[in-house]
Amino acid sequence: MDRFRFDILSNAAPLLLEGLWATVCVSVVSFAIALAIGITVGVLRSKSPFLRAVFSPYVEVFRGTPLLIQLFFIYYGLPTIGFVLDNYTAGILGLGINGGAYISEIVRGALYSVDSGQRDAAYSQGFSWSRSMIHVILPQALPVAIPTLVNSFSAVLKESSLVSVLAITELTRVSQLIYTRTFRALEVYLVAGALYFLMTCCASRLSVYLERKFHVRGRIS
Repeated sequence: MDRFRFDILSNAAPLLLEGLWATVCVSVVSFAIALAIGITVGVLRSKSPFLRAVFSPYVEVFRGTPLLIQLFFIYYGLPTIGFVLDNYTAGILGLGINGGAYISEIVRGALYSVDSGQRDAAYSQGFSWSRSMIHVILPQALPVAIPTLVNSFSAVLKESSLVSVLAITELTRVSQLIYTRTFRALEVYLVAGALYFLMTCCASRLSVYLERKFHVRGRIS
């Protein structure tokens, strides 16, 4: 039985850390895009049946098709009609649009969790729909959605491994390159998996912190 090669990991550490940093950057930017899309679509879909019908195809298509196919379509398909994107832009955009479809449903559910009396009270004070949404509904709904939103960020972290197919040198891609040089799958992929696990654990800790913070603020106010 072959022994565990720690020297491979020490030699590959700079590359793995570079891939880890790229994964974090891609995930954070993609999640920011997903959050902006998700909140916008979620809020608009909660406004009226017409807007719900308008945005439903987007949500259903991106939730109902594999992310890998979406990435291929954006990177390889769009250039055939004149939209050429570099691999990083295509990967980040694909993750962001896909994540936005899921987050829109999270936001819409959180909005419906706010008592309808809050909306009525805002309208009775002369607030428009947009003002009541910004100043009354969203501040109550978003804290409710925090645990699920952080879970969505963890999902984006893990799904970012798929952008390796676009030759983006994030953690999975770097791991593949190291493996092709060393043929040591056990060491390389064990460490890569541990790094992904560490990132999702940090996201879980952040979720607990945010839950406690918003809970305390809610009680004080």
